[in-house]
Amino acid sequence: MSSMDTPEATLYSFRRCPYAMRARLALRYARVPVRIVEVSLKAKPPEMLALSAKGTVPVLDLHGRVIDESLEIMHWALEQHDPDNWRLIGAPEAQTQMAALIAENDQVFKVHLNRYKYAERYPEAPMEHYRAQGEVFLAQLERLLQERRYLLAAHPSLADMALLPFVRQFAHVDREWFAQTPYRALQEWLQGFLESELFVGGMAKTLA
Repeated sequence: MSSMDTPEATLYSFRRCPYAMRARLALRYARVPVRIVEVSLKAKPPEMLALSAKGTVPVLDLHGRVIDESLEIMHWALEQHDPDNWRLIGAPEAQTQMAALIAENDQVFKVHLNRYKYAERYPEAPMEHYRAQGEVFLAQLERLLQERRYLLAAHPSLADMALLPFVRQFAHVDREWFAQTPYRALQEWLQGFLESELFVGGMAKTLA
């Protein structure tokens, strides 16, 4: 099914949210026409809350079907169009590794990221403690990127795009610190994506 056969969808998004960011990247890559509704987290639109009681972005309205989990939105987008094989079809071992990486990012690294970024809310330990916990995942990514340009293949995959917004957020908490770390391959990987047409366009106000 091509994106041209898909009626224009509506994505409720917040530009700085890493979950919304990765959904936008996948939708843009898959060339799915999308109307972006930028949400104010202090005044969430009633129409979004009517679609998803969770009240969190992203929410994708497909005119009768609602997807309100970012990873599910990414998978749906790639089912429409995946020209560069982000899903790594034909590489089952890489697919297994991809699922494990994304799960670790979402379930473990994100917790450390939140505590590092908002350390004042977690005074039981210093900021450096939470940063060190997050660094365990950064070091794992660095090892993968020393073997190839992207995490799991010679081209970007779902793993790269699902993790990118979270690594970006971690790096930007203290940019000077991140710049002096030994994670050179990870730094190049991140900067390459941030300068890419896909990322720059994906952060625009519309994806259509």
